[in-house]
Amino acid sequence: MSNIKLYTAKLSPPGRAVELTAKALGLKLDIIPINLIAGDHLKEEFVKMNPQHTIPLIDDNGTIVYESHAIIVYLVTKYGKPNDPLYPEDVVTRSKVNGGLHFESGVLFARMRFYMEPILYYGSTETPQEKIDNVFRAYQLLNDTLTGDYIAGNQMTLADLSCISSIASIHEIFPIDSGKYPQLAGWVKRLEKLPYYKETNLEGAQELAELYRTKLAENRSKAK
Repeated sequence: MSNIKLYTAKLSPPGRAVELTAKALGLKLDIIPINLIAGDHLKEEFVKMNPQHTIPLIDDNGTIVYESHAIIVYLVTKYGKPNDPLYPEDVVTRSKVNGGLHFESGVLFARMRFYMEPILYYGSTETPQEKIDNVFRAYQLLNDTLTGDYIAGNQMTLADLSCISSIASIHEIFPIDSGKYPQLAGWVKRLEKLPYYKETNLEGAQELAELYRTKLAENRSKAK
């Protein structure tokens, strides 16, 4: 049986969440790079697999799954241990994990995307203060959620691997103040200790931040 194919981009937080999950499960992936800026995700062969033309997407020997949260739940359900701690069967704990996944999708990634997308894709020269304020509000919300070492308690779950993909990316642009957000800062440090963290998440977050700064400078230069 061949490895799972992952269509992704290193700069993509959702894609990195899938890679983090695969690392945690000990799964090998065949990475197929998708250049979002060049529009690879809009090509006919990709849209046939994913009509929503988003990354990440996996091809697990013919089974196509897209949307990062669906993918990581699929991977743990199919390849994880019985009652895997990444996605525990206990109803209460799982509800907390699911809550964290929805928070990443609906708050963290959404606010980052609404801030960065106009700059990366549409030539915007603006960094609206309201969108920046929303990022820091998200920091506060996650900080207040962290009553244990991790989002769903005292053990790392899919909620952490998903949320850290966006948080790491945002942190590269808007550094987390450990004085204002001590629980959040401590949580980040715990996840940074994962042996695969730097290569799988940090480098992509830094790449995204560098692309953001480059595009913003280019946009402002063209607008003069």
